Amino acid sequence: MAGVPTAVVAASGLVGGYAVARWTKKRPLGGAVLAAAGAVAVKGWQEKAGGKAAAVLGGAYVAAFAGSHPLAKKVGAWPSVFTVAGGMALVSWLVADRRV
Repeated sequence: MAGVPTAVVAASGLVGGYAVARWTKKRPLGGAVLAAAGAVAVKGWQEKAGGKAAAVLGGAYVAAFAGSHPLAKKVGAWPSVFTVAGGMALVSWLVADRRV
């Protein structure tokens, strides 16, 4: 998993999952995109930073997804998704990608 930074994978999963759900009007399909990207990111985090960091970052990924919903009520859907995706990318880079 050395090619694509995990920060990109995680942020893309959050943005892509929302985009697929919104544009197809099929929330489960968006969830599948979110979950697939999350699985790839967890694998990368584990390889780059170890199991403990992967578990913490995996939890942060789920929290970012969950947190985007109440945030969307305050700032709008897309701004919320981009905010949590950016935050997740930053944390992922700090914990895992920066080390490589």
